[in-house]
Amino acid sequence: MKRSRVAASLILASLLAALFAATAPALAGEVYGKIAEGSASVGEAATVAAKCGEESYPAVKTDKAGAYHLALAEAGKCVLTVSYKGQTASLDIASYDDPVQVDIVLDQKGGKLSARRR
Repeated sequence: MKRSRVAASLILASLLAALFAATAPALAGEVYGKIAEGSASVGEAATVAAKCGEESYPAVKTDKAGAYHLALAEAGKCVLTVSYKGQTASLDIASYDDPVQVDIVLDQKGGKLSARRR
């Protein structure tokens, strides 16, 4: 009798774990960081979008400190696109299963916006 309760408890726990895994969003990686223009934060004036393979992720707005956070459903090569003051600049990055910090510096060269990692 006691053995069957233990077995039933194990089966129930396994079913609950499987149910949770099936309903949880599948996120492979997170990309976060801060964006600056030169040495000054962009504040709330920028947005950051990502494209990883065929999957596009909508733009998120930076906060008062110029920080952003994107949750990505896959790991691999991605392109971040930063929009700032009516211009855009792109930056190739790699997304991993673990969170990765990508701090970005924006520069104006010849009237064109460019982005690089800090």
